[in-house]
Amino acid sequence: MKLSKISSFLESLAPLSYQEDYDNSGLITGNPDMEISAALISLDCTEPVVDEAISKGCNLIISHHPIVFKGLKKLNGKNYVERVVMKAIKNDIAIYAIHTNFDNVLNGVNARICGKLGIKNFSILAPKNGLLKKLVTFCPVAQADKVRQALFDAGAGHIGNYSDCSYNTEGFGTFLAGSDTNPFVGEKGVQHHEKEVRIETIYPAAIERQLLIALLQTHPYEEVAYDLYPLTNTFEVGSGMIGNLDEEVDELTFLKLVKERLNAKVIRYTSLRGNKVRRVAVCGGSGSFLLGKAIAAGADVFVTSDYKYHEFFDAEGKIVISDVGHFESEQFTQDLLFEIITKKFPNFALHLTSIHTNPINYLI
Repeated sequence: MKLSKISSFLESLAPLSYQEDYDNSGLITGNPDMEISAALISLDCTEPVVDEAISKGCNLIISHHPIVFKGLKKLNGKNYVERVVMKAIKNDIAIYAIHTNFDNVLNGVNARICGKLGIKNFSILAPKNGLLKKLVTFCPVAQADKVRQALFDAGAGHIGNYSDCSYNTEGFGTFLAGSDTNPFVGEKGVQHHEKEVRIETIYPAAIERQLLIALLQTHPYEEVAYDLYPLTNTFEVGSGMIGNLDEEVDELTFLKLVKERLNAKVIRYTSLRGNKVRRVAVCGGSGSFLLGKAIAAGADVFVTSDYKYHEFFDAEGKIVISDVGHFESEQFTQDLLFEIITKKFPNFALHLTSIHTNPINYLI
């Protein structure tokens, strides 16, 4: 299977446009046209992981964290980043990272954390805006159903848990076909009035190209009229999750559950408030930037990682911050990727790394 087929599938799940500005998700090493015989999935791409890929005959590593965050000016092996990239290239191993774009989708990293902690009815804590657009086109009445369906099949028309959403109004269009045209309706040189449907539907900006291809291939007119509008509506893409437990529990009971379910060696947390826990916010990885959102959403506890000393004071008795550790919060990402890719490509040789990549050890 070509690398481009795998990467295209991953980007259909988590488009690269959904990643944060600082991130470097996507194909880091490798040619999209290379044939992939087997892949290894890991949270991090380290030298031992590359060695494991070599030993298992994998010429693709799919990691959550990108091995390269900043530009590399030299490749001489002076640090682990350069050594990993050099070894991967030398052994013809492609590296693909699916990081904050996978964090930011509804069924990604944070959804898996919610599942582990028994959080139900969860939604994006900090939805992004500017990711939605609207397409408007004009089509003869008789062909409107076919054009609408093509747009829906290409990924347009999703609003929450509703699909095939559009707004349609009837009117008439006018045109005068020139001598070098081949009009679908009307005659050359004669102004024509055609009863048409104005079709409006929203779509994620990331699918614009495939949507326009579907429109142009399906629309009967030789020259297709369409408008594209940017929208400021929020979208089901963004940082963190917020949801509810089936039953409220004591704060300490919940923290013990978090420690157990996330296999955390230790949990750092702020002062308990003496309240019951029902509403919980989560963010895999570094989530301190979402504290205000978690408080505003009414969360009793915020489960995340990488909190600095002074940042714990920001809880101010309004919420309990639970820092479980970066690796601990994201460790199940590789299992999620394994499940998703296996379901799509059941006959593809896929392996989970056996390397424990957490760079932090605990003395208990």
